[in-house]
Amino acid sequence: MTPPTENPDNLPENDPIDDGIGTYDVVILAEHEVSATDAQQIHSLHEDIKDQVVYHVLIPLDDASARIEASMGALGAGEMLAAPTILSDADVEAVRRDCQERAAEELSVSLAALAATGADTTGTVVDESPLDDLETKVAAVDAREAIILTRPHVVAEFFHVDWTSRARRKIGVPVLHLLEHERFDEQAGGGEGVTGV
Repeated sequence: MTPPTENPDNLPENDPIDDGIGTYDVVILAEHEVSATDAQQIHSLHEDIKDQVVYHVLIPLDDASARIEASMGALGAGEMLAAPTILSDADVEAVRRDCQERAAEELSVSLAALAATGADTTGTVVDESPLDDLETKVAAVDAREAIILTRPHVVAEFFHVDWTSRARRKIGVPVLHLLEHERFDEQAGGGEGVTGV
């Protein structure tokens, strides 16, 4: 009896990634646009895969109501009490349209940056729960892995590191957390760090 072969990535035995047949799908949940530097680093992770690598980019739509609350919170408490701000439905709709336009532009820039590396790309602006959308996309394309790309700012890291840990429990594929605009050596060295599988 021959011993079983090792399969460290837990990939199906009948679905090799180096036969040049089929696709190796990667879903990227990016807090903001994927820069040219980020795109090159992401693409470098998959250069040795012979199957066609396809990146599926998800850009979350900013919550218009949260942006309104944040801008109102910037006003001093005294100002709020002295002159309460009442936003019309038209104002709220204008903020929502601005959010949609910004997200669509970030998606367009992201797809162009990844395409410039020679990658095949698709993308969507998502407006529900980013993790639910990530899980849905991973299942829909039978993705091999997911990448979560967040800002390196300390506050952003605090709030979004939970995306990574929750995604690992939820979607059943390897999840890599990268910080925007930081090279791999910066993330692995003295910086805030990169989390892997």
